[in-house]
Amino acid sequence: MVRRIEKVAVIGSGIMGGGIAALCAGAGVPTLLLDIVPFDLKEEEKNNPAARNRIVKAGLDGQLKAKPAAFFDKDTEVNLVQIGNLEDDFQKLADCDLIFEVVVENLKIKRSLFERLEKIKKPGAIIASNTSGLPLKEMAEGRTQEFKEHFIIMHFFNPVRYMKLLELVSGPDTKKEVCDFISQWGEKVLGKGIVWAKDTPNFIGNRIGVGLIGEALQILTEDEVTIPEFDAVFGPAFGMPKTAIFALCDLVGLDTINHLADNSYGLLVNDERRGIYQVPQFFKDLVAKGRLGKKTKDKAGFYKSETDMKTWKKITKVIDLKTGEYVEYDRKQTPDIVKKSKGAKTLAEKQQAIFYSDDRLSKIAWKLGARCLAYAANRVPEISDTIVGIDDAMRWGYALEAGPFEVWDNIGVRKSVEKMKADGMNVPENVSKMLAGGNETFYRVHQGKKQYFDFTSNSYKDVIVSKNCIFLADLRASNKVVKSNDSASLIDLGDGVFNIEFHTKMNAINKSMLDFMGEAAEYVMQNGIGLVLGNQAPGIPGAFSAGGDLAFMGGLAKEGKFSEIDAFIKNVHKGIMGLKYAPIPVVAAPYGMTLGGGCEVCLAADKIVAHAELYMGLVEIGAGLVPGGCGMIHLWQRYIESVPQSVTLNDYGAYVIPAFRAVAMAKVSTSAAEARKAGFLRPKDRIIMNKDYLIGEAKKEVLRMVDDGYTPPAKKKYPVMGQEAQGMVWAELFNMKCGSYLTPHMKVIAEKIIYCMTGGEARQGQLVTEEYLCKLEREAFVDLWRTESTQKMAENIMKTGKPLFL
Repeated sequence: MVRRIEKVAVIGSGIMGGGIAALCAGAGVPTLLLDIVPFDLKEEEKNNPAARNRIVKAGLDGQLKAKPAAFFDKDTEVNLVQIGNLEDDFQKLADCDLIFEVVVENLKIKRSLFERLEKIKKPGAIIASNTSGLPLKEMAEGRTQEFKEHFIIMHFFNPVRYMKLLELVSGPDTKKEVCDFISQWGEKVLGKGIVWAKDTPNFIGNRIGVGLIGEALQILTEDEVTIPEFDAVFGPAFGMPKTAIFALCDLVGLDTINHLADNSYGLLVNDERRGIYQVPQFFKDLVAKGRLGKKTKDKAGFYKSETDMKTWKKITKVIDLKTGEYVEYDRKQTPDIVKKSKGAKTLAEKQQAIFYSDDRLSKIAWKLGARCLAYAANRVPEISDTIVGIDDAMRWGYALEAGPFEVWDNIGVRKSVEKMKADGMNVPENVSKMLAGGNETFYRVHQGKKQYFDFTSNSYKDVIVSKNCIFLADLRASNKVVKSNDSASLIDLGDGVFNIEFHTKMNAINKSMLDFMGEAAEYVMQNGIGLVLGNQAPGIPGAFSAGGDLAFMGGLAKEGKFSEIDAFIKNVHKGIMGLKYAPIPVVAAPYGMTLGGGCEVCLAADKIVAHAELYMGLVEIGAGLVPGGCGMIHLWQRYIESVPQSVTLNDYGAYVIPAFRAVAMAKVSTSAAEARKAGFLRPKDRIIMNKDYLIGEAKKEVLRMVDDGYTPPAKKKYPVMGQEAQGMVWAELFNMKCGSYLTPHMKVIAEKIIYCMTGGEARQGQLVTEEYLCKLEREAFVDLWRTESTQKMAENIMKTGKPLFL
């Protein structure tokens, strides 16, 4: 039998259930979302379908309003979600291939639901519980053999769309074919990172993650350290998200952390660090007072935001653990070891700076880090058979740049173990045994393959990854880099396909990178068959490229070297158009932040293979500029090329206005689906749910184009709207300026945008060359750099990351 998921159901429309439904709809799967009938229906409402579906409707509405967005394209995807209730619509579950249970964490309620499901589900339908910690064995108790064979835990992390981790737990009766299918479906269709956990309390992610929080809470009671200090050290400076530890508690909810900790303490009677799951009294007091974090009305937890009624400025306060009151703190004050870490080039150097510096906070950081590393090692094979499962769970579930064992490699395993011994800590036996065997790292690359140290066999084994995945880091370690400089590398993907990887800060495009792209393309033309533009920066969402190098051009502008800016943009145009018309296929593989120059590079490619999480846009106006890398030209071409040639286009305004707004309003898509609606992606471009597939799928597209007999696009002229459109837009801009809706310099920039996009002095419908449009773009770009206002705007966005409106 060929198994397919043609329809899913989600029972429970709360934050998690609604999130799972939105994700399935985003993946194109028809979804039935059910919840209970309200208990408090009035007599006249009892036969009213709208009233009976009030709870599930509220759940779906919550997902439609969610920030960040739960749907990729809610206007389209919501049509795939059908709502109902567990009384009137229960029989509809018989048509579903996969049924998610996402009800309250109560064993009795879940068992009752499974008993009902067992009677109506079709043979072979898979039942998946999203429990965060209840034992599968106990949930399946009393069910038939057929039910047990198709029963599995699929534990998503919140927010469902954005967190990559999907923990899977099978029972002793779950069929292997069900496990294999769900693993592949979850990875490919839903885009998740699959980790197989064991049927132990809180599985992997929350066992280690809540353990880390418990250790941090304990250290708060033991040492002189503040909450903001803790979060500063264990934030981006360490390779963790900005939420770090205590802001993460606020985001998740202190009541949720408390529940997970209580569950762990009650069940983990043999855990050597069981005490860390007994949260301190101050934490219990916060929960008792309803200070649960972001989920409460005043959003008060460890932190609380208020508005200064005199200045109307937002003030962030932190709880004073001694008084129980919220107090102000200096958010700009940076601990010395954080400054030291920020100066490091690599993540390993950052983490070494945090752990091995000789100051108060470094000692506290080491105390927490050492305890957590040892705890993770002691959990193998209890919660995971391998270290890989733990590392993946922590990276994907908690958005860390490195999991525990990867951190351990970064700081030096032997060096850290010696420090643990010197501090009187117990070193995990399996780690000591590994070192005694002369094995210095948990991971290595051997004969081109990434390997991990397996504690059971006391040897290295290959890390098993999907055949669809290509990891550039592994290729670098296998000496597959054929050319490189400080900004970019050319990596051999095999089969004659090469990849240009960016590696500047935020992968911003600079002169060195542009020069390298030309050299790399020339190399591939002589030695290969095609090119991929891709990188794999960490983070959620990560940055394919956050734009161009403003510092370089700003420096030239300050020195009055405008002819050099002009020459630089000429070179940019040469490089972009060189990629576009190269005799080899070029495929871009963007994800996350793909802004400004990063967007423009993608628009020049033959094809785009984009991750579903794509935040793409031409945002140069925020820096006081027009796009300088052919972005306006290629966006306009995409609009025009979407019209069949047999159609006579009389109203160019219907096309030029949305294209103009996309640039003048610096619109950024919140997904790849939105980027397609905005015209940045074409119908032929692909959207991939799993980020790890991007490079591999882009390579496939190159090979497919070569196999089809690739020829580069022919140069041609394009119609523009000309001065008629400019007059229409200028009149509107004038009205906006008079009404104080538009600042004077923003009006100047907007006028240059419409002038460039509509062909300058051309007439409506006139055909113009790309060279002519490039000249208009370059002149506008240089003219703006000559202005004091643009220089101030560019400098401000470099310093603050925020636009300055002049």
